Amino acid sequence: MEENFISLAEIRELLEQEKAVRGELSPEQSYALQHASLFAKISGEQARALVKELMTVPMMSLGNAYKITDLLPTQPDEVRAVFAKERFALPKEDLDKVLELVGKYL
Repeated sequence: MEENFISLAEIRELLEQEKAVRGELSPEQSYALQHASLFAKISGEQARALVKELMTVPMMSLGNAYKITDLLPTQPDEVRAVFAKERFALPKEDLDKVLELVGKYL
């Protein structure tokens, strides 16, 4: 089974498009749209660009890049929390690069 990732910003865009086409969403889709609208702070295009930039950081997985894109951490501890389940700690220079990249989109 193949895993595909999508950011909250992209989910918001997809659900808004679907709502425009159908006129109404199912209750589950409405809740998902409400959640995505509340927490997605950047556009889908910006989210895709940020994920692409984050993938240049050594030891960055696609899943973690999407988590960071959804959370938009501003503090080192917030980035460390994303990597807490990994068997390695993100080096300080990579952590600083992640914060720098995120900062460009805030």
